[in-house]
Amino acid sequence: MAQIFHPSTNTLSKVSIFGFLFLLAAVAWISAEVQRSSYYTYVDVPRPQPVPFSHEHHVAGLGIDCRYCHATVETSSFAGIPSTKTCMTCHSKVWTEAEVLEPVRKSWATGAPLEWTRVHDLPDFVHFDHSIHVEKGVGCSTCHGRVDEMPLLWKTATLHMEWCIGCHEAPEKHLRPREKVFDMAYAAPRNQRELGQGLLDRYAVKKEQLTNCSVCHY
Repeated sequence: MAQIFHPSTNTLSKVSIFGFLFLLAAVAWISAEVQRSSYYTYVDVPRPQPVPFSHEHHVAGLGIDCRYCHATVETSSFAGIPSTKTCMTCHSKVWTEAEVLEPVRKSWATGAPLEWTRVHDLPDFVHFDHSIHVEKGVGCSTCHGRVDEMPLLWKTATLHMEWCIGCHEAPEKHLRPREKVFDMAYAAPRNQRELGQGLLDRYAVKKEQLTNCSVCHY
């Protein structure tokens, strides 16, 4: 019986199969890179806000403590976004005619809250409790970066699961005394591992449970 396909067809078939596998690998690699890029994560990218609020000015310049605006950070899973009333505590007396603050004055007059853009926004299937992290000695700057140096707010970490797990697997690298949690300029000492190990015991951190799925997903 005459051969239907040319012998080169076998070679083309093999090349096509291997080429398809390489294509799949390339697509997977590109997808992973895109997912880690600032295009997807918004790391180091300031988000547009109704008012260009400067943490650098308010925290570093005026010395306002994080808890003044994020009032529930020590008692709730949600750190809290300041209400217009909080803003007007000062701005009813200072910068009362500044054009940039017109959205704040309008919100105060109408009672309609400002619609801030969440910068650190986790998926709904992830539970993050600010209060427990504060209680266990995790500083604000550990997750949010040096917000006191940001004229506009941006993320400094992807907030991907692998980033969270990295901390949960070795919390001793990141813990600090509770009185330093809100200290933006805090720098880990040379004996951080020794300090961290001591804080694990002092704050009753059960390291072996931190990588359990139910800690963040339930």
